[in-house]
Amino acid sequence: MPNRSSIPWRLKAVASLASAMLSMGLVAVFAAPSISAQQKPAPPSRFVQPEPIDFNDHDGWTQIFDGKTLNGWDGPPDVWHVEDGAIVGESTPEHPSGTTNIIWRGGEPGNFMLKVEMKLEGSGANGGIQYRSLNVPPRHREIPADRLAQMTDEQKQRMQQNEQLLQKHAKWNLKGYQADFDYNNRYTGQLYEQDSDRGIIAWRGQMVATEPGKKPRLLASLGNPDDLKAFIKPGEWNQVEIIADGHTLIHIVNGHVMASLVDTDPKYYQAKGLIAFEIEGPGNLKISHRNVWLKKLP
Repeated sequence: MPNRSSIPWRLKAVASLASAMLSMGLVAVFAAPSISAQQKPAPPSRFVQPEPIDFNDHDGWTQIFDGKTLNGWDGPPDVWHVEDGAIVGESTPEHPSGTTNIIWRGGEPGNFMLKVEMKLEGSGANGGIQYRSLNVPPRHREIPADRLAQMTDEQKQRMQQNEQLLQKHAKWNLKGYQADFDYNNRYTGQLYEQDSDRGIIAWRGQMVATEPGKKPRLLASLGNPDDLKAFIKPGEWNQVEIIADGHTLIHIVNGHVMASLVDTDPKYYQAKGLIAFEIEGPGNLKISHRNVWLKKLP
C-alpha cells in the first residue's frame, strides 16, 4: 500500500509535467479535442475514383429497340424476327441468309455511344454491328482465274449462292465501319470495314491511325489478342459498346477495350451513317441482339 504522505508529492509532479507539456505545445497529448474540432468534416479528397462500370445505367440514353416489335427496323423478313425480347437473325442450309443486315431507320448518328447485348449460336455464326454506314448496291466480286481453278464444285456452288443472296437482299446492303463478332472469336472486337477494300483496319488489341496516302499505322497495343479473347463468352450474352466521337472509334466487349481507330483518311472516313446488325456464315446459326441503347454525343 502506498504511503499517503507521498500522494501530494506525486500530484505536484504530474501537475509540473502537464505544465511543461503545455508550454511545449503538446497539450493534445493530455487534452481531449474540443466539440468543434470533433464536428469539423475532413477536407474532400482532391482526386476521386470514377464510378464502377454499370452497363445498365441508361441515364441520358434512348432505347432504339422496344423488345417486342421491329418498329423502326428494316431487314429481310425471312431472316429477322423478334424472339424472347431480342432481334434475332437465323440462317440454315435450307434457308441461308447470306450476308445481310437489319437496319435501324431512326436516323444517321454521327457522334454517339451505342450499347447492346449480343449472343451468337452455331460454330459458323458471324455477325457484327454496322455504324456510320451507307446503303450501297452490292459490289460484284471478281474471283481470279487461278483461285477459281483451285476451288471445289461445292465452294463454287456456295459462292454462286452467296452472290444470288446478295442480289436478293440488295436493299439492305451496307458499306462502312463494323464492330466484328463471330462465334469462334477469331475476329470479335476488331474494326472491320464492310464492302470496302480496307477490310480489317484495327485488329483485336490494336489502336490504329489512318492518314491519306499512307498505310494504317499502329499507335499502341491495347493488350494481347488472346488475353482479350478470354473476356468474350461464346454462345452467351456479351455486352458490346461502341463509341464514335469525331475521328476516334472505340470497340468495347464486356468492359474491355478491344480495338480503336483514329481515322483521318478522307477517302474512307464517314462522319455519320446508319446503324445495323449483320448476319452471315454457313450452316445453322442464330444471332440475337437485346437491350439496344443509343446516347448521342455533342
